[in-house]
Amino acid sequence: MTFTSKFRQAGLVLAFAVAVSAMSSTESFAYSAEAQAMCTGDAFKFCSSEIPNIPAITACMFKHKAQLSTGCRAVMNKDLAAKSKKVATDD
Repeated sequence: MTFTSKFRQAGLVLAFAVAVSAMSSTESFAYSAEAQAMCTGDAFKFCSSEIPNIPAITACMFKHKAQLSTGCRAVMNKDLAAKSKKVATDD
């Protein structure tokens, strides 16, 4: 693996972590680490062309949701459920 590819990989991991953090609520900081662990491979596979555009990476992950690994889909569903619950209680 060349330095450039390692640098690009590190950039994708960072961008994906920031995207997941932005999508998740502030009290679920540990969840971001879980999402990063479960979804990094899928992000590389489906969305590496979107780096460094965080909103585009996020949209890409949702676009490919049906193709994502089981673990990544579970983390994304968990995040959406938590976000929906938070919005419902904010009223």
